[in-house]
Amino acid sequence: MSTTTKAPYLKLDHIHKSFVRGNSSTEVLSDINLSIADGEYVAIIGHSGCGKSTLLNIISGLTPVSKGAVLLENQEVNSPGPDRAVVFQNHSLLPWLTVYENVALAVNKVFGSRKSKAERDEWIRHNLALVHMTHALDKRPSEISGGMKQRVGIARALSMEPKILLLDEPFGALDALTRAHLQDSVMDIHSRLKNTMIMITHDVDEAVLLSDRIVMMTNGPAATIGEVLTVPLERPRRRLDLVEDGTYVHSRAAVIEFLYARHKAPSIAA
Repeated sequence: MSTTTKAPYLKLDHIHKSFVRGNSSTEVLSDINLSIADGEYVAIIGHSGCGKSTLLNIISGLTPVSKGAVLLENQEVNSPGPDRAVVFQNHSLLPWLTVYENVALAVNKVFGSRKSKAERDEWIRHNLALVHMTHALDKRPSEISGGMKQRVGIARALSMEPKILLLDEPFGALDALTRAHLQDSVMDIHSRLKNTMIMITHDVDEAVLLSDRIVMMTNGPAATIGEVLTVPLERPRRRLDLVEDGTYVHSRAAVIEFLYARHKAPSIAA
């Protein structure tokens, strides 16, 4: 009797990416292969210039592949869509709109013909409640902190009900305390929604704390996946419980060893 193997939720299939300028071509990514399960949290880490953000932009459809394909639920995707929402390091909120209106912009675009005005209003408020921002509905971006702006950006992305949430160093510009609070919020959201998340980060501790797997990139040009580390920590996770946890310490050490012993940053290696 024949058996069929279920296709991965998201598959990066032999992806290559080169940028051409005039007569010169630079290969940024080389033969990227990765399968991601539904509901998985994956962090992509590596030194600057290894193509992490380029890879995220390829998944989002903002950047075309040179070779290979991105398959989401076995369907090739090569253009942006609400099924892949991106949260950038820069929150990208429109300054003339309120917190509510910034989220409404996404909700009206995606659900304008499918939800009534009352349903859209309820959905906007629901997603702002997920990130604890209902108290600031009528405030504009200039009236709230950087961490609050990023919370609104996450709410806006979630409001589109994406199949995959893509996070491009979303906490990189924040102070340590705000960063920790937002990490906890993202863990809580992931626990509640069971959604698929892919995050770009430079922070080893962040990658280990949040992820089910950590994808470690080799240095560019022609960067590829050097190693994939499974983080076998039970959820929910509490950062204070993990400080001296053996699995956490071992996972952290494995990432550091990869990045700073076997694949030093080019400036360090020189």
